[in-house]
Amino acid sequence: MLNAALKRRSTDCSNIPMISFTDPRVENYLYAMLPQRSPVLQEMERQAKERDIPIIGPAVARLLYQYAKLINAKTIFEMGSAIGYSTIWWAEAVGPDGKVYYTDGSRKNADEARGYFQQAGVADRIEVHIGDALELLSERKERFDILFCDVDKHDYPRVFTMAAARVRKGGLFLIDNTLWSGRVAYAAGNPDLLRPEPDNKTEGVVELNRLLYASPDWYTAIIPLRDGVTVAMRL
Repeated sequence: MLNAALKRRSTDCSNIPMISFTDPRVENYLYAMLPQRSPVLQEMERQAKERDIPIIGPAVARLLYQYAKLINAKTIFEMGSAIGYSTIWWAEAVGPDGKVYYTDGSRKNADEARGYFQQAGVADRIEVHIGDALELLSERKERFDILFCDVDKHDYPRVFTMAAARVRKGGLFLIDNTLWSGRVAYAAGNPDLLRPEPDNKTEGVVELNRLLYASPDWYTAIIPLRDGVTVAMRL
């Protein structure tokens, strides 16, 4: 199934659709079970679908919200925020006395996100930063409860080198797209899988996962929801 799906795809990972890691019937069930979101989140989901804007979607968003609540997170640094869909979920999780740091390289995205933050009533707990997320993180000296990474995939290993110094002990480093449409499976050396042309995005994701599992600083698990979510707890 994976082999057939990959044969239909371009070697450019940014243009290929994600494949499901669960039976389609189970996948449909998971999404059908989700409670209705607020009007602003529903509008953002509609815009993301119509305009092909990358967002984490409601199933992953609920997972991230739950993790934030479980560790009573009050400070969250988000790397790669786009129109702010996940940012709103984070802001709801930290509450009125928390702070979420939005980062994106596009001023247009940031301006659109600000409008959504106002509509959602969480603008006062979100600090918007425009620019390279890695540079913005490097300028911070404090440790956060959660560091969420959704930047360009080839930069994932670079984020890893910064993460341990930016997350408090007991805090979380959460990363999206860490199964990368199944392309990470080539790292296992399975000869039955069609190997596409090498690309730095896949290599970046594979290397990040390897580094996290090998590191004594993190306790790591990958959750095969949507395109894969890596959850690493700072030890």
